[in-house]
Amino acid sequence: MFESRAFLTSLFQAAVSAADPDMAIRRFLPERPKGRTIVVGAGKGAAQLARALERNWDAPLEGVVVTRYGFGVACERIQVIEAAHPVPDEAGLAASARLFEAVRNLTTDDLVIALICGGGSALLPAPPAGLGLADEISLNRALLASGAPISSMNVIRKHVSSIKGGRLALAAAPARVVSLVVSDIPGDNPAYVASGPTIADAAGRAEALAAVRRHALVLPANILSHLEGEAADAPMPDNPGFARNSVHVIASAAVSLEAAARVAAVAGIEPVILSDAIEGEAREAARVHAAIAREVAHRDRPFRKPAVLLSGGETTVTVVGAGKGGRNTEFLLSLALDLDGVEAISALAADTDGIDGSEDNAGAFADGGTIGRLRDASLDPAALLRDNDAWTAFAALGDLFVPGPTGTNVNDFRAILIR
Repeated sequence: MFESRAFLTSLFQAAVSAADPDMAIRRFLPERPKGRTIVVGAGKGAAQLARALERNWDAPLEGVVVTRYGFGVACERIQVIEAAHPVPDEAGLAASARLFEAVRNLTTDDLVIALICGGGSALLPAPPAGLGLADEISLNRALLASGAPISSMNVIRKHVSSIKGGRLALAAAPARVVSLVVSDIPGDNPAYVASGPTIADAAGRAEALAAVRRHALVLPANILSHLEGEAADAPMPDNPGFARNSVHVIASAAVSLEAAARVAAVAGIEPVILSDAIEGEAREAARVHAAIAREVAHRDRPFRKPAVLLSGGETTVTVVGAGKGGRNTEFLLSLALDLDGVEAISALAADTDGIDGSEDNAGAFADGGTIGRLRDASLDPAALLRDNDAWTAFAALGDLFVPGPTGTNVNDFRAILIR
């Protein structure tokens, strides 16, 4: 069991290393401007990106980025602000104001480098006129509990904001804005990462309202009223204010999965990348993964043992219970239920930023004996899953995976080893 976990951990580490901020930044450094270089950014890996940019930028620069509490690192020229995630707070509100201040009164000779990665949506609350921080908090909580895919969440978020959906980039005009994006979004649409503070996309208010109806979101009346009015309209990509700007996805789940696959191949284990864009309910995605793993274990098809199934993307959890956990631990508990008693299968599912939900674990380990060990501990695994309490299950077994903040975020990483 523990040899399998060491192997799975090595795959996770390879995936995270492939998104190393220094390597990613170095490949996409923009041309130096005649004027000032201003850095803005947001996300759980924004401070590490800022430090990497400082190391690789041999000219003056200044600016500010915001990251989650506990995720900050020391930078020499760029201010790092910490704020709450996944539910916004006053510190995030102040950080949004600081980003706007940083890009005020720029010229065509100036350059803005935007460092954008996952988690930025919650870290940049900026309610539009007529709404307040409490409204953004209510919206965020409703979205987090809805089970809606991240694309739908961010289409809604950008219409209830004065900074998302490209609005920060417009505030920087006429300066040129270069957005360097670490994608944690299935499909790698950069406009969806952190709800695109510097990147517009064509999804308009009608799409936001359709997403509200499709996912049966119960939102406060004043937020719905705002969404129904023209004031909610987000900038479109053809806005002249974006004409000189450029966008680069500098790291993604696809690149990280390929790095993990290379490590597995060197170890003599056949790597199979199922997809880098898995979405949907975590527990249902787990059942599909479990069915494939069982087929390999019992019949050596569609792949021969030993093999490791790799996947990325961002599943969701429709919260109906009162437990603790995140999408990766929920995935694993559901997986373990479907693999109960199947020998020689071990799995790791973890968020590449190092935090799965509201606790300090990135995810957990599971295997064919997980459910038996839970029952031996007088715990009911099916009841824990119903209560969205997967964290409690894996904490009781000592099977949580706690690497700490990684400094990057390319979405979830899942590896299922069939020996």
